[in-house]
Amino acid sequence: MRTEDRRPVLETERLILRQMDEGDLTDLAQMLQNPRVMYAYEHSFTDADVRAWLLRQRARYERYGFGLWAAVLRRTGEMVGQAGLTMQPYAGGEVLEIGYLLKEAHWRNGYASEAAAACKAYAFGPLDREKVHSIIKVDNERSIRVAERIGMTREATFLARYYAGDRPHYLYSVRRDAAGA
Repeated sequence: MRTEDRRPVLETERLILRQMDEGDLTDLAQMLQNPRVMYAYEHSFTDADVRAWLLRQRARYERYGFGLWAAVLRRTGEMVGQAGLTMQPYAGGEVLEIGYLLKEAHWRNGYASEAAAACKAYAFGPLDREKVHSIIKVDNERSIRVAERIGMTREATFLARYYAGDRPHYLYSVRRDAAGA
């Protein structure tokens, strides 16, 4: 692990978002191998899947300068989830997406909204983007509430392909001018 990997990318009142590394595999497995956390994916994640997820984030950091980051509690250093920005396929192109996943033990503490708001500010600030999205399975009420809390509105309904095949999803978005950025 390189020292720069553990430097904060973003900081909020309660969280530090930083690049993930090999030391985060156990924490990642606690999320990705929990069916309640990953129900939207409809897939049982193996240890190899967890490692591939981490490698995909590392490749995103190299290619784009962003990806899903470890969300770590400032006061304890515990990894409570992951949040960040990724490029995702949509309508024959790609959109910049805010994504977030939390360990089940840390649900209902506002961490997802706090991290997502920081990612939105990062997209409009350092990345200088005009618009940012979230792609959410239509029955994922928690993620819908997070998107709406940070000022996003539903833009479209479409089919997204994940491990279990095509499933209906919403495309939520917010523009820089609507966000007051």
